[in-house]
Amino acid sequence: MFQVFTEREERSSIAIASNSAFSEWARTCTDPRLCAAIVDRLTFDASIIETGTEYFRLRTGRLAWLAS
Repeated sequence: MFQVFTEREERSSIAIASNSAFSEWARTCTDPRLCAAIVDRLTFDASIIETGTEYFRLRTGRLAWLAS
């Protein structure tokens, strides 16, 4: 994954969406050094947009359930 991000970053922008905070990425990427390198590569000169803590689909699903 690190190699893919590195090669892509050298050519163009990268957009990533995640439901997990960077601190939780170690659950998926089990090598802590590699995980830190990936986060470092992605966040260098980056614009990070946080949209909130509640998932849109979960919220709309709850609203639909309450309305029924």
